[in-house]
Amino acid sequence: MDAPRSARPQAVLFACGMNSVRSPMAAGLFKHFFGRTYVGSAGVRKGELDPFAVAAMEELGLDIGKHKPMTFEEMEEWEGLNFDLIVTLSPEAHHRALELTRTIAADVEYWPTPDPTPTEGTREQRMDAYRAVRDQLARRIRERFAGQQAGNE
Repeated sequence: MDAPRSARPQAVLFACGMNSVRSPMAAGLFKHFFGRTYVGSAGVRKGELDPFAVAAMEELGLDIGKHKPMTFEEMEEWEGLNFDLIVTLSPEAHHRALELTRTIAADVEYWPTPDPTPTEGTREQRMDAYRAVRDQLARRIRERFAGQQAGNE
C-alpha cells in the first residue's frame, strides 16, 4: 500500500459501488471512532440504503438509517469534493476516485471489501455476512487512523 501524504486527514470520503452498504457503514464507524474529522460517503452509482446494513450498525448502537445514498457527482454538486483522503472499498469506486485525482488533490487508498449483498440463506446467515464486513471495516479504520484525535470512544 502506498504511504499516504496525509497521515492525519482533515476530511475522509469512503466510496463503494452504490453507497448503500459498505461506504455508509464505513462512514458511520469512522464518525463514531473519530468524530472530529469530517467524513462522507459516495458511490459510483446510486442505490437504496440496505436494511441489513442498517441492522448490522444498530447492533453496535450506531444509526445510519437516515443516510441518503449519493453518487460522486451528486456529492460534488452538493458540497464539493473537499476531501484529502478517499478510501475506496470496491474496484469500480477505486477507478472513479483515481479519475477524480486528476482534478482534485486527494490521496486514494484501496481497501478491498467484500460485498455482502449476494449472500443467500436465512436472515441470520445474511446478517453474518454484513457483520463480517462491518467488523472488517471497524478493524481497518481503527488500525489506519489510530493515534488521531480522540473521537467518541
